[in-house]
Amino acid sequence: MSDNQKKTKQVLTGLAIPLIAIAFGFLAGAVIMLLSGNNPITGYTALIQGVIGDRYYFGETLQRMTPLIFSGLAVAFAFRTGLLNIGVEGQLIVGWLAAVYVGVAMDAPMIVHLPLAILAGAIAGGLWGFVPGILKARFQVHEVIVTIMMNYVALHVSNSIIRTYLLASGQRTDFINSSASLESDFLSSLTDFSRLHWGFFIAIAAAIFMWFYLWKTSKGFELRAVGYNKHASSYAGMNVNTNIVLSMVISGAFAGIGGAMVGLGTYQYANILPSFTNLGFDGIAVALLGASTSIGIILSAFLFGGLKEGASNMQAAAGVAPELVEIIIALIIFFVASSYLIRWIMTRLQNNKEGK
Repeated sequence: MSDNQKKTKQVLTGLAIPLIAIAFGFLAGAVIMLLSGNNPITGYTALIQGVIGDRYYFGETLQRMTPLIFSGLAVAFAFRTGLLNIGVEGQLIVGWLAAVYVGVAMDAPMIVHLPLAILAGAIAGGLWGFVPGILKARFQVHEVIVTIMMNYVALHVSNSIIRTYLLASGQRTDFINSSASLESDFLSSLTDFSRLHWGFFIAIAAAIFMWFYLWKTSKGFELRAVGYNKHASSYAGMNVNTNIVLSMVISGAFAGIGGAMVGLGTYQYANILPSFTNLGFDGIAVALLGASTSIGIILSAFLFGGLKEGASNMQAAAGVAPELVEIIIALIIFFVASSYLIRWIMTRLQNNKEGK
């Protein structure tokens, strides 16, 4: 087998595994529907209609996938550089708060105000990523532990700031100025007045940026090299500690911008969260299913956003509990994580075919 054939086989295998995982997830969901007395065909038809059945649903799906793209990029960027950023949820929350705060506190032309609000979200998320980065680089404290703990810090500190500074006498004073809004009357009218906003296109641009930065720049190569082998990178003259910190800062900035998309686009205000948004945690699944590639993250974000959007229609039209969607997502993640088993099955089938 030639090198080109081997590369082609690897690419096809890489594409097949997430598709097989998705198929197994939906198949298992169909079995669960049957066992619970529901019709899988009716349920999945309602699910698809709730995703692309009309312009409104499609617009809402794109709106839902926007922060998922950013959280997926945050996880993927860190992973590509040898790190596990489990703190995307917290970085997204502080980015949301910072962007909204700038959107409320300032009064400037949109050409200045909106970029500054988004930049504030990026800086807040980056700073939240800097802490585990510097602890990892200087003291070898594992980033998984620190990022998980900082999720809770972000949640409670953000809620405290909102109650203290953005809510007055129980009344909302935290609605952003229109000059900092990502809301689009044009996109809303195209999608039958959904909440689709300009942040969707910013998310697509961010995915392209990650691909370009990691694969087409010398600094991206250096970050990936450190992730592959720290000792070899250090021997080659690369500053390993600086690259670790930089990677976590950029990863956090992606997450922070994702929070800005929610605050400036979807809600237009900062929200007191009784619990996590789960957008950051879902980003782990998005990155895993998308194989930490830009195009894969966009496609998997569409899948997860569509599943969450279609869940309500599946309940209304087919009487299927919306929790089934969470089960399907969990099963898809399980099958992707069990890629070794899928590879083994594919190898056995290929060997049997060649043996005939």
